[in-house]
Amino acid sequence: MKITETHTSPNLPYGIRLSDYAVGIFASIPTKAGIKKAIKKGLILVNNQRGISGQFIVGGEKIELLEDENLIKKNIDLALEVLWEDDYLAVIYKPAGLLVSGNKAKTVTNALPFNLKPSTLENAVKPQPVHRLDFATSGLLLIGKTASSIRELGKLFEDKTIQKTYEAVTIGEMKNQGTINFPIDGKESLSSYLLLKTVDSERFDKLNLVQLTPHTGRRHQLRIHCAHIGNPILGDVEHGIEEKILKGKGLFLHAKSLEFTHPYTQEKLVIKKETPAKFNKLFI
Repeated sequence: MKITETHTSPNLPYGIRLSDYAVGIFASIPTKAGIKKAIKKGLILVNNQRGISGQFIVGGEKIELLEDENLIKKNIDLALEVLWEDDYLAVIYKPAGLLVSGNKAKTVTNALPFNLKPSTLENAVKPQPVHRLDFATSGLLLIGKTASSIRELGKLFEDKTIQKTYEAVTIGEMKNQGTINFPIDGKESLSSYLLLKTVDSERFDKLNLVQLTPHTGRRHQLRIHCAHIGNPILGDVEHGIEEKILKGKGLFLHAKSLEFTHPYTQEKLVIKKETPAKFNKLFI
């Protein structure tokens, strides 16, 4: 099996279990759950031997990550639209109704190696998304192709220097613009909106095409914020108003643009993907 990433542990003042120590050392597996799964599959070696979750890392160990051959054999038949790509990163379009990652084979993460050009750089890794999009949300997804670019892009999100813009269809009377400051899971959460179009609706009273900008990155933030001000997003089964939930048409939320400075070339990138046709049909 091919080794995709290698790490040498520094001297440690005390032993740390492999399942805890390995979190964060591999760019392609950033979570503890992912590390545990990789150990269980036998994809992590310690000094050329299969790693065990409870073994202690004390320093000087060579820790290696193997390629998951099961994913390669599946050769996931999922074509992704690639909007921008170089050796460091890529931006792809995720359709609504597709998982970014997870236990299922058909995910964006598993399909990336079959849709992107392999990076020619020394620290190339399996391409990884560096942020989230909900299953029901369509739009742009930023991908890292090297270990260093995954870290650098993650820092851009932490420093809030990547601007994400969404479009959504909301229900009910809305002001022309506004800011929503409402905590989620006890954490500060801030979004702003701009009303683009409005039409009367017999069932929903008003339907609005709005531009949404999240200034923090909480889970379901835009959906929760729109619901909080009384204007839930059309098709939101989880956060919508019970008698006004549209079923069977999907969620009307789309990640339309990404703006950021390339961390290596310093090029100013503005990547856009037009809103799906089902949005605009409501405002003809």
